[in-house]
Amino acid sequence: MTTQTPSYTSIDAALNRTEHWRPVISKWVADILRYLVLIVLAISFVLPFFWMVSSALKDDSQVYTVPPIWIPIPAHWENFPNAWSTYDFNRYMVNTVFKFALPSTLGVILASALVAYGFARLEWPGRDFLFSLCMATMMIPFAVTMVPLFVIFKTLGWINSYRPLVIPAFCGSPYFIFMLRQFFRTIPEELSDAARIDGASEFGILWRIILPLAKPALMVVGLLQFMYAWNEYLGPVIYLNDQHQWPIALGVAYLRDTTESVGASALAYPYLMAVSAIVTLPIVIVFFFTQRVFIEGISLTGLKG
Repeated sequence: MTTQTPSYTSIDAALNRTEHWRPVISKWVADILRYLVLIVLAISFVLPFFWMVSSALKDDSQVYTVPPIWIPIPAHWENFPNAWSTYDFNRYMVNTVFKFALPSTLGVILASALVAYGFARLEWPGRDFLFSLCMATMMIPFAVTMVPLFVIFKTLGWINSYRPLVIPAFCGSPYFIFMLRQFFRTIPEELSDAARIDGASEFGILWRIILPLAKPALMVVGLLQFMYAWNEYLGPVIYLNDQHQWPIALGVAYLRDTTESVGASALAYPYLMAVSAIVTLPIVIVFFFTQRVFIEGISLTGLKG
């Protein structure tokens, strides 16, 4: 009986096939590990929101059950309207959107864009020094300026109104000024030079050329400012005394502090979770529909300049 020795050609072919499949298998393994990590991170981020909604659909006996009940049966959907009608949350919502969030967002966008254009596209003495000074103000915590600002606004007669919360927004924000300045510097200078040759003023260049090209960055500024105003608690606590002037954050805090007296039955925690879910939902929806522009604006303002 004779044995056939494999030829060198067949061995080389097998080695070549192995070398060919090795990078493909490595890529598959890397992709699987990457997606597993992303799935774990996604679950960890979604889990608190899921628990909040789940708790809003329970009664107190289900909330404190051990082990925890993830899907309540039966689900108490009436907790949402009942909790919302416990206090005047409709008024709080109107105050937040129309008296605080939208005006302050508009003010921050306009003022920050105007100041950022001056720092990014115009040459004038002391520009870099003033820009550094503007950035340095970001290191001053609000606790340091809280009392002086309160004294100033009290002297102006602005206490118990939204003016201390809205009017400073029309002076710009150092963080957003920095973001927009980084973006404006990526726009070719030739566009501004061509507009100047045609007789456009600097304000016309800003309005007709720079701002239309900066829509992603402006949307990022607007979204971040709107989210900040939506969740702002400390400022309204300091400046607003009348409960009819409260924003939604103070309404939720008041519900939390008075949970023992909520409703006729022991539904304190589910009511708090129901209101919190309703308050969180608009921000989640806004970010869901604007995440592409949001990520694009962040990348353009953060990676270039």
